[in-house]
Amino acid sequence: VGWLYALAITQLVLAGILTASTWRHVRTTRAPAPTKNYTDRELPTLSVAIPARNESEDLEACLQSLTQSTYPKLEILVLDDCSQDRHTAEIIRSFAQSGVRFIAGKSPPDDWLAKNYAYRQLADEANGTLLLFCGVDTRFTADSLRIMVETLLEKKKSMISIIPRNSLPAGWGLGRLLVQPGRYAWELALPRRLLNRPPVLSTCWLITAATLHAAGGFKAVSHSNSTESFFARYAVSTHDGYSFLQSDEAMGLGSAKSFAEQRETAIRTRYPQLHRRPELVGLLSLVELAVLVAPFGLAIGCLIWHRWVLGAISLLTCGLLVAFYARIVALAYRRFLLRGLWLLPFAALYDIGLLNYSMWQYEFREVIWKGRNVCLPVMRVVPNLPKLTK
Repeated sequence: VGWLYALAITQLVLAGILTASTWRHVRTTRAPAPTKNYTDRELPTLSVAIPARNESEDLEACLQSLTQSTYPKLEILVLDDCSQDRHTAEIIRSFAQSGVRFIAGKSPPDDWLAKNYAYRQLADEANGTLLLFCGVDTRFTADSLRIMVETLLEKKKSMISIIPRNSLPAGWGLGRLLVQPGRYAWELALPRRLLNRPPVLSTCWLITAATLHAAGGFKAVSHSNSTESFFARYAVSTHDGYSFLQSDEAMGLGSAKSFAEQRETAIRTRYPQLHRRPELVGLLSLVELAVLVAPFGLAIGCLIWHRWVLGAISLLTCGLLVAFYARIVALAYRRFLLRGLWLLPFAALYDIGLLNYSMWQYEFREVIWKGRNVCLPVMRVVPNLPKLTK
């Protein structure tokens, strides 16, 4: 049973790394207490940029929260990204008297991911020194924008990405506890400084226009599903200009993304995050099984077969893993949830399923996002090969 001891000790070490990294990130992502009160004159101009396609209630709720903002130098831009009905445009135009500016989007070129092309059009129209990009599922309080900008100035950064407070699922809502906290776990549990991959989320990110331009703008990430990661890496490499931060009660940033939207986002992003390489999908699936699922089976087996020392090691590993995932769940919803204590193996299995399903859809079928097939720009597929000439 020597190999079992080696496996159990390896699992224990990796669980310790994940737990320590998670608690470190939870601590370091807390927004700093303000040390200066900025006057309205000292605050830079801010453009909030929102791409919208085939939207309804979410877009209206997002704009209602934004138009209540107390930020003094604000413009709100919403791009109707070639919606297939008129409802999206009608919602945007209904907020015109509240200062929301409607932008009619253009169809993206074949080699552009539609979301990135929408971002580019918004950036071209923006007049602010700072640009804030967010989705229609984002919710703001009256002071959210001011606190975000003051935090960026306080930390002397050129880009920040915010972890929002997610709306708590109705009832047991187990599905959402498997997807969104799992998404956060990938950003918070890994020692990302060693990997040179700063944590980032697409929910809401703030960047200076100068940094966006210096990094090459959205042309540099035209077909990338990791747009925010590219700019975060650039900002980190430029005088440590990036921070990943939690929204606290004062900042009040929230997310109301449904389980179906979370699942669709995971399918759209998981395979491209592994550079579209099936061998990495297989390797990561095995690692997740070995590190996040197998310790629970090994602990149960050791107790049944009376392998007390080996069982003690496995139980310690399970305890660390439970603590790590419960902390992620608590961060996602800003409250302790008892369900978070036993969901990790199920969340890992669900993530493995989503990862392999994402690969299958990209390689053999198609991935539809808001009525568009994103496989062509992401996989860099030529839609129509040129005909051979004699």
